[in-house]
Amino acid sequence: MFCDQCGAQLLAGQGRCGRCGKPVTGFLEYGRNRVREHVKLVGILWMAYSALHVVSGVVILLVSRLVIVRLGNIPNGPPPEVMAWLPALVSAVGWLILAKAAVGVITGWGLLQREEWARIVALVMGFVALLSVPIGTALGIYTLWVLLPSHSEEEYRALAQAA
Repeated sequence: MFCDQCGAQLLAGQGRCGRCGKPVTGFLEYGRNRVREHVKLVGILWMAYSALHVVSGVVILLVSRLVIVRLGNIPNGPPPEVMAWLPALVSAVGWLILAKAAVGVITGWGLLQREEWARIVALVMGFVALLSVPIGTALGIYTLWVLLPSHSEEEYRALAQAA
């Protein structure tokens, strides 16, 4: 607990602040419930972000099946050597995006259910998401801000055990 005037740490039952001398009438708890307050939002954001990835993965798979295959039938289209590997490459990218989306949905679900493993998976996904400018970067920073500090590990573990 902390003094609401100067922010000095207070002991339970202390009548006056040791730093500023203010009578203790109220307490501010800095960062104490940060994980509890934010973990639900982080879980929801991971599920929403993953839904965007599902849409983009499905679109890429459709493009690989419908558009790229038809490009090979155009008389002045890409050479046959390119058409031998291009649809497979685009399909693989689509499937990788869908796999990332599945892990993101599982991460969001785990955070919402307060599963113990979800914090570690969310941290890994947060670092990966930093590379996806701008939405992924914002989500990655927010995830790391909520779950990375050492006291966040203790708070999340307490939430997981309580659930």
